Amino acid sequence: MRKLLSIALLCTLHLTLYTSKAQGPQGNFHANSRFEQMGTQLPTPNTTRTASGAPGKDYWQNRVDYDIKAELDDQKQRVTASEVITFFNQSPDELRYLWVQLDQNNFQHKGIASQSRESSVNEKGMNSFSMARLIDVDNKYGYNITAVKDAKTGQALRYTINETMMRVDIPATLKTGQNYALIIDWNFNITDSKKAFGRSGFEYFQKDGNYIYEMAQWFPRMCVYDDVNGWQNKQFLGQGEFALPFGNYKVAITAPNDHVVGATGELQNATQVLAAAQIKRLAEARTATKPVLIVSQSEAEQAEKLQPSGKKTWIFKAENVRDFAFCSSRKFIWDGMNVNLNGRNVLCMSFYPKEANPLWGQYSTELVAHTIRTYSRLTFDYPYPVAQSVHGPVGGMEYPMMSFNGARPEADGTYSKGTKDFLIQVVIHEVGHNWFPMIVNSDERQWSWMDEGLNSFMEYLTVKEWDKDMGGDVAEPQSITEYMRTDATKQVPIMSSSDNIMAFGPNAYTKPATGLNILRETIMGRELFDYAFKEYANRWKFKHPTPADFFRTMEDASGVDLDWFWKGWFYGTEPANQDLTEVEWFAIDAQNPEISKAEGRKQAEDKRETMARKRDREYIKESVVEKNPDMKDFYNTYDPYKVTEADKKKYDSYLASLGEDERKLVESGMNFYTIKVKNKGGLPMPVIIKMQYEDGTDSVARFPAEIWRLNDQDISKVILSKKKVVQWTLDPFREIADIDEENNTFPRQPAKPTKFQMFKSQGFGRGGSSNPMREAQQAAPPKAGQQSGGKN
Repeated sequence: MRKLLSIALLCTLHLTLYTSKAQGPQGNFHANSRFEQMGTQLPTPNTTRTASGAPGKDYWQNRVDYDIKAELDDQKQRVTASEVITFFNQSPDELRYLWVQLDQNNFQHKGIASQSRESSVNEKGMNSFSMARLIDVDNKYGYNITAVKDAKTGQALRYTINETMMRVDIPATLKTGQNYALIIDWNFNITDSKKAFGRSGFEYFQKDGNYIYEMAQWFPRMCVYDDVNGWQNKQFLGQGEFALPFGNYKVAITAPNDHVVGATGELQNATQVLAAAQIKRLAEARTATKPVLIVSQSEAEQAEKLQPSGKKTWIFKAENVRDFAFCSSRKFIWDGMNVNLNGRNVLCMSFYPKEANPLWGQYSTELVAHTIRTYSRLTFDYPYPVAQSVHGPVGGMEYPMMSFNGARPEADGTYSKGTKDFLIQVVIHEVGHNWFPMIVNSDERQWSWMDEGLNSFMEYLTVKEWDKDMGGDVAEPQSITEYMRTDATKQVPIMSSSDNIMAFGPNAYTKPATGLNILRETIMGRELFDYAFKEYANRWKFKHPTPADFFRTMEDASGVDLDWFWKGWFYGTEPANQDLTEVEWFAIDAQNPEISKAEGRKQAEDKRETMARKRDREYIKESVVEKNPDMKDFYNTYDPYKVTEADKKKYDSYLASLGEDERKLVESGMNFYTIKVKNKGGLPMPVIIKMQYEDGTDSVARFPAEIWRLNDQDISKVILSKKKVVQWTLDPFREIADIDEENNTFPRQPAKPTKFQMFKSQGFGRGGSSNPMREAQQAAPPKAGQQSGGKN
């Protein structure tokens, strides 16, 4: 119902609203901690890491170089290797020992990773993968360290292995500016991807008797020593990934001479390991704008049928990288193309077996190239000479210049839309990890969101530029609402250590990515966000940022106070749930009798008839007044809604008493609406409200999250409109991850029905076919010379 405001009341309205809100809840401003600054929640700035979020004048980090010689045994699925590690102490501290990561020990049956992992079985049994891992007690996985010695003297060094970490005691204190080189010899059995879930391993193809190897965490790697943690030597439990220093690598990989080997870095001896025709094609790929086959499918199929006649050693070099991975197989098809970044060439390549075609040949390398272009534009130019995508047993994993990706078609070459979409998303995501964390080198062991969340956000932007109609919604606010509706006991803040996260996907990927999208689209705007995000990436490329460095840089570069957002979205678990509880409608009482009496007449005519009056029309045939006209007087014929001369004179006198501004306000015909919103979820968010007008048009009003700063429970806001509003909707574009849309409208809209299907128990499953491509091929008429249902 519309309520009328007198002009005197209207003139005091602003002051009344201000004074009532300024008191806050119970008059206690400091009760609202959601908008207090973070203060001591962030570490104290210093000359190493500044209050602006930038590296300080005294920022330092260590460097580690590797010279590795490794041999892949294709008969025993085993690696034997030796490395020279050179550690450069660029810290201000003296070091008595070094810590080395032994990640392969994660697979040991009696190791801390296995023993600290929950498992269960019930009457329904256990999935085959968990069962295989449980019963594979004699897997003989993990490193076999055969030597640790001083690189100069050859003297054995004392070392202590603690699960996935090894402390090496060095002969003398390593002072600032000094370096130390040690040699480690080792071997290990490569994990079977069907029995041990990991980020590397082998896949066996029974049909042709060959293997694909995707090798990562395959060599003892130096731990990070930094200004935040000292030695980052937290155990590898399988979920929190890696913290690694930058360095230069020279790696020689010996494999059967019919294998194709790809690796982090550039191949140094192509003339020794490739045929002349392949060398020529590789040269063509370096300038090609479309993928060029370096090793064709027919060549790969021929290699599958033959036995190796010897060995070849492939040599790779990589500069300023934090890790090294490689792949090896005789099954590999290999293609490549060039991407030009401001005059510098990047060779984009893919390695995949015939089983991955036609999907991989069409999409993989093009996706690598698209990712390199897009991420470079949004952050900084890709600095490395190559970028590679490999298909094998690992569904999705990232390394410098190389990623392992799944998504394989069916045996008949068809694939579902889900398989295609997954390939697009996983290649973009894993190649994108070159930026986060391979270059912007955060500590994954502690903060998974700093690489997975930021990279998922970048993936979201890049997927849209690949195909704007594709449904990749990892950073759309509605994608996280289901998780945020769950029981609070099943959630932890984003700012939780990686190994302590229960719902890893939503917490490390989706929620942080969604938060960045909300910042970009709703809170900061694209211009401010894009500048600040790019500034963070450039400040911290080839360095080791922390969460505080990210938070501070985003505020420093944008001029937007985001402490309330970091506290709510990253440090808390409260959801957004705004409830539009009431809308009051006011209009100025202009005291114009022509208007007011016409409205009065309409209201009287529209008055709803009661049941009693309806029945009385039939029961009371004739009233006393109807029978006896003498019972009538003036009021029986009086029209209270007729405008009289006295009414007109009174109105003219009223107008004459008004000032110019008051007269304009009275004549404006403005409607005043007071919306009342309750913060039921607890997480403050901007209030975005859509107004649908009587004439069918609409508009949107936006109020910043700071509207909650004096009262984070309930707010009211006056909205002016010349048009009559017939429907109000909060968060109309689903921008704030509101978990309950049913309380977002006024008047309330009926809830949408929950749909159900009727189907026979032996009938079709829900959702229709998962592979329309196969159905279309089966339904198509056979080609000339082809038997129905056969192949040609």
